[in-house]
Amino acid sequence: MELSTWLTFFAAAWAISISPGAGAVAAMSSGLNHGFRRGYFTTFGLVLGIWSQVLVVGAGLGALVAASGMAFLVVKWLGVAYLVWLGIAQWRAPATPLAAALDDAVAATRRSLVLRGWMINAVNPKGTVFLLAVVPQFLDLSQPLLPQYLTISATLGFTDLVVMAGYTALAARLIGALRSPAHIRAMNRTFGSLFVLAGSLLALFKRAA
Repeated sequence: MELSTWLTFFAAAWAISISPGAGAVAAMSSGLNHGFRRGYFTTFGLVLGIWSQVLVVGAGLGALVAASGMAFLVVKWLGVAYLVWLGIAQWRAPATPLAAALDDAVAATRRSLVLRGWMINAVNPKGTVFLLAVVPQFLDLSQPLLPQYLTISATLGFTDLVVMAGYTALAARLIGALRSPAHIRAMNRTFGSLFVLAGSLLALFKRAA
């Protein structure tokens, strides 16, 4: 990949990462619930989800999902169901003081945050279709594809690590203001609603004709 091509993709990657979506909601939710240090593990999962999407597209499976109505619908509704389930779980979460929640941090919880982030980005046919539309524009088919896909993956991973760090840190700064059970309950319901909204938007997403 030539430098000029990469610079164009680099700019596009920032726009992709910054644009609001389920990933941003997940990063902010984790920052509010767990603080920056532990909440940032969700971002590692989000990046792994992006890499999974690139792998799927690079292997040609993305074309199958985009072309096959049944495959697209299966992946799409899995993604919808997962986001709605996250929303309901967040809505019903107990109004536990955040300081106590931070004291209970364990390695298993970090792994679950990574898995949660991965699921949000990996089970999302909208991302697959988007990558199928964008990535080929930056590929030089006369050159080996593997180094180009690795460059694309690294670029998307870097921008997401930076942007989601910002979302997580911004949300984590609000922890001090959320002291009463009423505040925490309102926060849980706000992010629960945002997850359900993200699932609803995904449910409305259709492939381009």
